[in-house]
Amino acid sequence: MKETLEGKGLVKGYVPILIILASPVLYTLAIAPATFQMGWNEGRGGFLFALAFIVAEVAGLRYDIARRRLYLASMLAVACIVYFTLVENGYRQIIMDSASNYGVRLKDSWTWMWDYIALGLFMVSALTIIYGRRWIRIAPASPIYLLGSAIILSLDAFFPYNTLGPLQFIVPYLLQFDAWIINTLDIGSATARGNMLFLNGSKGSMALQVFWPSAGVHSIIIYSLVMLAFLLKMNIQARRKGMYFAIGVAGTVFVNTMRILALSIYVLTVSADVNAFESFHSVAGEIMFLPWLAGYLMLIMYVESRRVKRMDKDASEGSRQ
Repeated sequence: MKETLEGKGLVKGYVPILIILASPVLYTLAIAPATFQMGWNEGRGGFLFALAFIVAEVAGLRYDIARRRLYLASMLAVACIVYFTLVENGYRQIIMDSASNYGVRLKDSWTWMWDYIALGLFMVSALTIIYGRRWIRIAPASPIYLLGSAIILSLDAFFPYNTLGPLQFIVPYLLQFDAWIINTLDIGSATARGNMLFLNGSKGSMALQVFWPSAGVHSIIIYSLVMLAFLLKMNIQARRKGMYFAIGVAGTVFVNTMRILALSIYVLTVSADVNAFESFHSVAGEIMFLPWLAGYLMLIMYVESRRVKRMDKDASEGSRQ
């Protein structure tokens, strides 16, 4: 006989699961809100988007989950909270000091990398405990986003700037396209040479040296990981999956181009002050990329749900004839 919700320790609903999964993020936000910077390598701002992913995928699900699974997941949440407590009380400095022992070149990326690893491993472990192996089809976006971000941060920590030639390859072409748009629209004067973009406008002049993270190459990698996981759990034809993936890559490249263009326009029309530019630069990328990614995933779900309803309707009408 199937176990009942009350009688055999089963929990039906998504609210307790969301509370467990969200607790490390909400706790860290409460004790260290200043660390939630939106720059991709400057803080924990990405945690909020990971939280949004998990809410979007788990909210509304109705699975019977054994209470003992939730207890185990709760213990993992407590362990993750303890880790972030230690980080905020001196352990971060130990992490930064250890960077030199491993040949790390950018300590900030190294430090934040471990936060993303910790939360990413917590998400994977907790989801596995709660849902078993089927978690990869239920809620893959958040852990993949977190661990993908950790990989990008590790690359930036060990191979910063232009030391990774393959990732730097696309940068000159993006800058040339950006310069063409600026000159064509007569926003100012722009010249692209290699990974340098020389700008001259009404607010002054500036020479931008652009490396692969600033060009948004990291967002293409993260998009690919999240999108592959998202498409994996969708029951649609492989041809449609390939079409959605290709459209998303093109859209991500377009968003990255617009990001560089927005930075250039800021210099040309708003301010050529270095400090003001750095403040805008630190948030421009994530503000543009992550809403695009979330919006595109929601659009695919909307299109496919409408498509399924239309097919069901046609099948129903066909059976009546």
